[in-house]
Amino acid sequence: MWRGMDNEGSLLVGRTTGDSVLLSRRVQQLSEAGLQAEYLSGHDLLKVEPALMVGEHSSAAFLPDDCQLDAHRTVAFIERANRHFSSKGRYAEFYHEPVIRLLRSASCGEFEAVQTSKTTLYSKKAIIVAAGCWSGSLMDELLRESEILLHVPVRPRKGHLLMLENSDVLQLNHGLMEPSMSYHPYDIFSGSSRQFAGFSSEVDERIITGIWKRAVEFFPKLKELPLSEFSKGRKVRVGLRPYIPDGKPMIGPVPGLTNVFLATGHEGGGLAMGLGTAEMVADLVLGNPVRVNNTPFAVQGRCGS
Repeated sequence: MWRGMDNEGSLLVGRTTGDSVLLSRRVQQLSEAGLQAEYLSGHDLLKVEPALMVGEHSSAAFLPDDCQLDAHRTVAFIERANRHFSSKGRYAEFYHEPVIRLLRSASCGEFEAVQTSKTTLYSKKAIIVAAGCWSGSLMDELLRESEILLHVPVRPRKGHLLMLENSDVLQLNHGLMEPSMSYHPYDIFSGSSRQFAGFSSEVDERIITGIWKRAVEFFPKLKELPLSEFSKGRKVRVGLRPYIPDGKPMIGPVPGLTNVFLATGHEGGGLAMGLGTAEMVADLVLGNPVRVNNTPFAVQGRCGS
């Protein structure tokens, strides 16, 4: 049974009077946009999440239709589904084969293939660069010998994710979030971090300790499970999110290259937005009417030279 997604809803939790004002306004905005949202006082919040530390000024915005994705399970599910297309010649995996260069057509001058360390992949319609935080450095390398001057401003933003399964010590009923951390109702994401550290994916113990201390502030029952004991069986995920300064993904054709497209810069939302991005790119490549206005995500005017 796939448990990559849980749809128990989520709570955006505030702890100050200022948070309460913002959350009330957020609920109003979401409701006006046609989404289900409810403002919860501290008293009501305690009813739905008894393990949460609720103070005098605590409040929350409850989104009952919100879902949480487990990244590892979701990616594995998508890979298994894609493999059904292998026999039809529509899908192939080339893991651990870095892209080396783009190859031009001798007849029209357009890029017609991607060369990896072992394989040459020819394209009938388009070449799409969707390399996450490596998209910028990859494009720099691919265009090094061309006359095109283009710099895609994607940077790796490192994140730690500390995960603890629901247990007798702590039970959650919904996904919980505050501006700097999130929690999952079945695999409790005790928090996440964001930092610029190049392409390093090493675990930073200081950050893990900081996340744990912050989690204890919200869930006092975690004191029953000291960090030294928790460390023995903890799950720590470290990844690099593709960060773009203006906060919007880049989805669209590369200026000057009619058949090369970018799909990158989603930072922490790539998995949730990935399938929608794929539909948008497919419509752009095939010349279909777009279902979502792609102007805010266009590459044009957002890359340096």
